[in-house]
Amino acid sequence: MISITEKTLQDLQFPTVLETISDGCNTDIGKEKALQIKPFREKEELMSALMQTSEYVSSFQNNNAIPNHGFDAISHEIKFLAIEDSFLEVGSFRKIATLSSTTNVLLTFLKKFDDYYPNLNARASRVEYTKEIVTLIDAIVDKYGEIKDNASPALLSIRQNMNLVRGKVNQSFGVALTQYNSLGYLDDIKESFVQNRRVLAVLAMYRRKVKGSILGSSKTGSIAYIEPEATLKYSRELANLEYEEKEEIMRILKQLSNAIRPFLPLLIEYQDFLSDIDVVAGKAKYANRINGILPAITEERRLFFREAYHPILYLNNKQKQEVTHPQTIELKQENRIIVISGPNAGGKTISLKTVGLLQLMLQSGILIPVHERSETFLFDRILTDIGDNQSIENHLSTYSYRLKNMNYFLKKCNKKTMFLIDEFGTGSDPELGGALAEIFLEEFYHREAFGIITTHYANLKILANELPYATNANMMFDEKTLEPMYKLALGQAGSSFTFEVAQKNGIPFGLINRAKKKIEVGKVRFDKTIANLQKERSKLEKTSLNLKEEETRAREESKKMETINTKIQQKLESYQELYDSNQKIIYIGQKIDDIAEKYFNNKNKKELIGEFLKIVEIENSKRKKATPKEVKAKVEKQKEIIAEVKVKVEEIRKEKKEKKLKPVVEKPKPILKVGDRVRMLDGRSVGSIDLIEKNKATVNYGIFTSKVSLDELELVEAVKK
Repeated sequence: MISITEKTLQDLQFPTVLETISDGCNTDIGKEKALQIKPFREKEELMSALMQTSEYVSSFQNNNAIPNHGFDAISHEIKFLAIEDSFLEVGSFRKIATLSSTTNVLLTFLKKFDDYYPNLNARASRVEYTKEIVTLIDAIVDKYGEIKDNASPALLSIRQNMNLVRGKVNQSFGVALTQYNSLGYLDDIKESFVQNRRVLAVLAMYRRKVKGSILGSSKTGSIAYIEPEATLKYSRELANLEYEEKEEIMRILKQLSNAIRPFLPLLIEYQDFLSDIDVVAGKAKYANRINGILPAITEERRLFFREAYHPILYLNNKQKQEVTHPQTIELKQENRIIVISGPNAGGKTISLKTVGLLQLMLQSGILIPVHERSETFLFDRILTDIGDNQSIENHLSTYSYRLKNMNYFLKKCNKKTMFLIDEFGTGSDPELGGALAEIFLEEFYHREAFGIITTHYANLKILANELPYATNANMMFDEKTLEPMYKLALGQAGSSFTFEVAQKNGIPFGLINRAKKKIEVGKVRFDKTIANLQKERSKLEKTSLNLKEEETRAREESKKMETINTKIQQKLESYQELYDSNQKIIYIGQKIDDIAEKYFNNKNKKELIGEFLKIVEIENSKRKKATPKEVKAKVEKQKEIIAEVKVKVEEIRKEKKEKKLKPVVEKPKPILKVGDRVRMLDGRSVGSIDLIEKNKATVNYGIFTSKVSLDELELVEAVKK
């Protein structure tokens, strides 16, 4: 069972969060409910609330937006329906019909999209779906909130008669108006309305000449308002019909109220359901503003908030366009207590409040602004002692109040408790208060409670260092400017930088030295050591950051090189394929040239055809059957490669041409001999010289031979003697 006191809620500014959520609700009942949010007592209910909010947040991104669930409260109508024989006004029925219709639409939607919103649908499935309420009301009341003419046969008859009589009223009045106007008895305005009845505006001097009933006069008395005698008879008849209409409407409303009364529990449920969804929507909107998510909730005793933001500070800074610094904090069985130290205004209290408020929000069904890899478990109690709690009404000093609070902590603290104490041990003699604070900390430690405390006491820093499952932490400061960096560093105590801060604020160096002599040398040395360690840690942090940046850049360069290498490899393979293809064509051309030479000498067609067919069959045996699509793709690819090679060859030729134009001191050309390995000046294929005749050499390339001028060859490797 989860038990969190009102004091803890106030200490962690939980009501401020609720006010922001309440502002995001659309209905008055939803707003009120949001302000009453409390931590859940049962885990099952909590998980359902968290999942509902998470599902609603997802509706902002997907295409299946949750329909409108706003409504006008029917609390007044619910009270009246609970009274026997009471009846509601016509406008109330329109509100009830709209509430019922809105609920039906939402129930149908959530059932249809159960895959997207299983937890919201689970809540909706507890509500009964019925069209009967809407059907009953729609039969009587129109969409404008008026009673329909056909609500009953009697009402229809009455209203038909009323329309006939109204016609007679207007007709008779029109005749009188024309008659008396022609006689000049009427004022310029001619007519008016008195007591909702149409009257003639008769000049006072002629009032006795106009037959009818005087219903009033103007302020000056110059005009008398008279209802003509002929109209008077019909007006009385109309008044009687209006009375009958009123009586019939009252009877219909009583009848409709009695028909709706059995649905009273369902109407209460509908209002409760829609207001609950309104609160979920308010929490979802809040989560959207603070980038809230649902971290993993485990059974294992571990709280790990990565890149956690204080939501109130985050929204305030966002409004001011200022940066909010996230903190990463971990508590587990082997690291149960964190003692945060360091100078004031560095963010110690905010770090402590961040953990407490986020855990409290989560246990109240509200998503929290942390990294998605964060996780936590549920505490039975969250105990806090934050801020100056001097109790004026109880005449207690700060220290007395805090001791009273510590006593409460000692009674309630166990392994399912998280305690958060700001400025632990202050308010009394540093030596004595520090000693007592040390004992309290040991007691909390042995009870296996999780906790975070902030302190300036050196003995508590030392204790945290000595206890195996406790750790020191500090809020980092820039070692040169002594400006806070708002970053929590675990594993090392923080110096209060007392003398350094004093010096920075202009306190004379001589006075600071005198102050140092007043206190124990060991303590100064201890604080100085901590300060030095913090400075070193700050330098290491910067170095580590630089190394990480260098590593990231190196990785990016490595990826680029890999990509380039892959592209080069692919190009080489493509060029190799083109080269092999060209070499094969040259070889076939050489063979055909040999056959042609033979035919030139012996004119033997049979032998020519035989040799030619032999070449074709040998080549065809190497081919593979390919589909037209594959052939087309191969041709296209080959065209691309040839075009690319052509561009490259042009570039190379251009370069060579430019080189030739430059005055170059030519080296004496080596004398080529049989056996030398050579290549063409503008080629890449290397072959060996088989024969030299006059100024020409027969070069053997392995699969074919070629006769080339000696001037067009360059030496690659001379034959060894």
